[in-house]
Amino acid sequence: MFMYLSLQPLVSLIAGILILMMPRLLGTIVAIYLILIGALGLARM
Repeated sequence: MFMYLSLQPLVSLIAGILILMMPRLLGTIVAIYLILIGALGLARM
C-alpha cells in the first residue's frame, strides 16, 4: 500500500510535465497512466 500511495503522485507529476512540454502526447500519457493505476489496483486485490 505504501508503494501505491507514493507512486501515484510521482506518475501524475511526470505526466503533467510531459503534457506541458508536448501537448500531442496527451492521449498516450493518459492511457499509460490509466493502465498503470489499473494494474496497481488489481495487484492490491
